[in-house]
Amino acid sequence: MTILDSMSTSAAASAGAIAVSPGAGKRSSLHDAFDALGVENHQRWAWTNYERVVRELCVALAAKRIVEIGGGRGPLFSPAEIKQLGVEMTVNDISTAELSVLPAGYRTACFDVAGDISGIAHLRNSFDLAFSRMVFEHVEDGRRAWSNLYELLAPGGVALAFMPTLYSAPFVLNWLLPDKLAAAIVKRLFPNRTDHEYPVFPARYSWCFADERRMRSMLLPIGYREIAVLPFYGHGYYNAFPVVRDVHKWFTALARRRDWRLLASFAYIAVRK
Repeated sequence: MTILDSMSTSAAASAGAIAVSPGAGKRSSLHDAFDALGVENHQRWAWTNYERVVRELCVALAAKRIVEIGGGRGPLFSPAEIKQLGVEMTVNDISTAELSVLPAGYRTACFDVAGDISGIAHLRNSFDLAFSRMVFEHVEDGRRAWSNLYELLAPGGVALAFMPTLYSAPFVLNWLLPDKLAAAIVKRLFPNRTDHEYPVFPARYSWCFADERRMRSMLLPIGYREIAVLPFYGHGYYNAFPVVRDVHKWFTALARRRDWRLLASFAYIAVRK
């Protein structure tokens, strides 16, 4: 079985025919779809396969309109890939400066996903798929961001967010440190994190958790009928420190086996309207 089989079977019924229990721990067609992709709970899998996951979702949902939240200067897909997918894709960002460096061929929309979206009423109930990479840790109000996404999704639409999570040590530190100091540390560890190539933005970590029970407590009242949270363990922040790196590698292996969600480093949060 593939993700196409899993989600297309659900899509074949009417949107209202999918009944999912709101109780924590209940499985949904989203869980089954990700299972079919052979998800591994290591951060390498999350990064390597994210584009494939989004592509599969586009096909499985027979998506016509999709939006990348916070796509800025580096959208997941090129104009040629968008054409190949057969979708109308909008690249969103809060910054007009970020959108201005995009090459020709992109449809754009400048708005704050966690802000006032009354000015984009024409986009409500529009998108079959909304997705983001490393964006939700930067929004001031995660609850409002997910609520706004609910308004933007078409009935039956899916939103997928790939984010770092608390309480992984590097992200706790990033959360607690002053913005300028946190940015300086990131730029020191990762030379490509420059203002011109890959800017560092202030991180807030509002509702960035890999604990499904905790996320459901916020997402269900918004109205989402399916929720799947996939945790991923490990990160590369200790690679330059051999002893710490090796201890972290051992501990990460233990956390993966035990599925200690509080110590996950990243998560896919997937929801269905």
